[in-house]
Amino acid sequence: MDAGFIFVRVSADGADREVQALADAVIATEFATVLGDREGPLVSTAEHVLAALRGLGVDNATIEVDGPEVPIMDGSAAAFVAAIERAGIVQQAAPRRFLEVLRPVKVVMGQSVGELLPYSGGFRAEVEIDFNHPMIGRQGYVLDLDPTTFRRDISRARTFGCMNDVAKLWSAGYALGASFENSVVYDDTRILNTEGLRYSDEFVRHKVLDVVGDLALAGMPLIGLYRSVRGGHKLNHAVLTALLADRSAWRVVEAETTRRTVRGHAEVVGGMVVPAYGPDVS
Repeated sequence: MDAGFIFVRVSADGADREVQALADAVIATEFATVLGDREGPLVSTAEHVLAALRGLGVDNATIEVDGPEVPIMDGSAAAFVAAIERAGIVQQAAPRRFLEVLRPVKVVMGQSVGELLPYSGGFRAEVEIDFNHPMIGRQGYVLDLDPTTFRRDISRARTFGCMNDVAKLWSAGYALGASFENSVVYDDTRILNTEGLRYSDEFVRHKVLDVVGDLALAGMPLIGLYRSVRGGHKLNHAVLTALLADRSAWRVVEAETTRRTVRGHAEVVGGMVVPAYGPDVS
């Protein structure tokens, strides 16, 4: 198989729908990355499982879901990493293809800035966040992507949000699945989760996780440097779309390494819940 990442929305009546996980399949980025087709939304919150696949160096996988979104699990990619590793990964007898950035592409959205630049060392993400909140403030993180680093330093970082925003959305009937079990929640002065943070800079690390997942929609691994300031799903998608629209800004190259595919059926057990609930949520 060399089809990239495909989401299949499984239906009890056999009327399954599928969509290839590419940038042009994105139909919403407000609270999460939502993929769909002419019939409308197919699956929400695609970014965490895509980050796990791309982070582990997998190029091909079919992801079956039986509801409107990928399970949020604990708000990170850790459960997906574990499921992929249990299922196993196989090497295909074919050269691995990459999308190499040839010249800079930049998008500015108000105070948010994102850009993709040429970079010969594989894929690097340089992410900065800046929240006017004492629990977060300004944080930066640099990731040189490889399976070991992603697994250890990024995969366990959870989505996050302010309790005031959560309460407002709950009262409006949204984000009813958000909880302390699948998000880092904070109020004006403290982290409300009893276990605290998994990393001292977990907030920016989760933003990096989202970058890896959102840019997986390029259809193949990127060779380039992604920089973002005050970014999120909308900015990530806009930068990737701008790159792909400029045919002179990229090329496809092949490497000696072979393509990797998930071997088995990576079962993930979890509820279908809404994972994101406001502008402070990644």
